Amino acid sequence: MDILFTSRLFKVVRKVTTGRSGKPLERHIIEHPGAVVILPILPDGRIVLIKQQRVAVDEEIIELPAGTREANELPLITARRELAEETGFAAGEMTEIFRFYTSPGFIKEEMYLFKAERLVAGPTNLEDGEKITQMIVDLPEAMNMVNAGQIRDAKTLIGLLWYQRQITL
Repeated sequence: MDILFTSRLFKVVRKVTTGRSGKPLERHIIEHPGAVVILPILPDGRIVLIKQQRVAVDEEIIELPAGTREANELPLITARRELAEETGFAAGEMTEIFRFYTSPGFIKEEMYLFKAERLVAGPTNLEDGEKITQMIVDLPEAMNMVNAGQIRDAKTLIGLLWYQRQITL
């Protein structure tokens, strides 16, 4: 494995595997330290979403709060930090729901979904490049945004669909 590029958040590596034919196959993979996505639920069941300007897609998108793990940081610590930074809320209870891969065809990024409850409001602590506004919506409104194509972020879709399923069980 060769490291082709290293940045603050990830590195790009070249891996050679063997195909069914026996010939070597070259693959380029982004190695990411992993991330968290948080489903913040208020006592009345409403959800805290954020609108965030995303440079990669050059638009403001609606999503659940999320963030990248620091080196050797436990996912729970990342989840608590990111929730507070992006929304100002602290969670009295944080539960890991499950883990998933964001796009395993070319990126090695494992994401942890956390449910945050017993929320206490406080100040945000946005990073220099973050442009975030908060949205508080009930689940039907969030699902209407999904159906209307207003929410297109995969991690948010996963979290909202999981929450909808829990309510309908």
